[in-house]
Amino acid sequence: MEGTNPVNKKLAAALSGGAVLVLALTGCGGDDGNEKLDSWAEQVCDAVQPQAKKIEGANAAIQKETSDNSTPAEVQKTDAKAFQDMSDAYGAMADAVRKAGPPNVDDGEKKQQDAVKELNGLSASYASLRKQVEALDTKDQGKFADGLKDVATELNKLSRSSSDALKNLEEGDVGRAMAKQPSCQSASPSAAGTAAG
Repeated sequence: MEGTNPVNKKLAAALSGGAVLVLALTGCGGDDGNEKLDSWAEQVCDAVQPQAKKIEGANAAIQKETSDNSTPAEVQKTDAKAFQDMSDAYGAMADAVRKAGPPNVDDGEKKQQDAVKELNGLSASYASLRKQVEALDTKDQGKFADGLKDVATELNKLSRSSSDALKNLEEGDVGRAMAKQPSCQSASPSAAGTAAG
């Protein structure tokens, strides 16, 4: 059974890179007293937090399924569900940012639109990875492992792909406003553990 395992570990490693996208939402910040912006940040953070948890849960599920005794069918089922969860979560984040409207900063509208587009793109990419995993042949261990390698490669590309729009949305005043929101702070337990703001 060892054929699938190293590949699935690669998948898990690639995934943990992808999770960084969401957790970039938490910065360290000061306060410039922009109430409109604070209210915007609160709305977005409150909506994003459960989605960030969903993505973390999906990552954890894939990492858990990397144990040596998982059958290809189990791996397939877990990975497909995890990718679907991620797709849903990024889609919900896109909705949250869209519904919140543009943040009250220079160029807020462009920043908002770019971030929505990027989040929707991520949602679509994870949906397509789910289809890719579901199409794998679980009866043939070798073929399945090869197929998973392709999925891991796609995932790597995805986790390295540009998340500039999200970074742009979260820089400056917007980032500071988001950093003050308890829901954005708690959206990132892993980041909080490694680096103090």
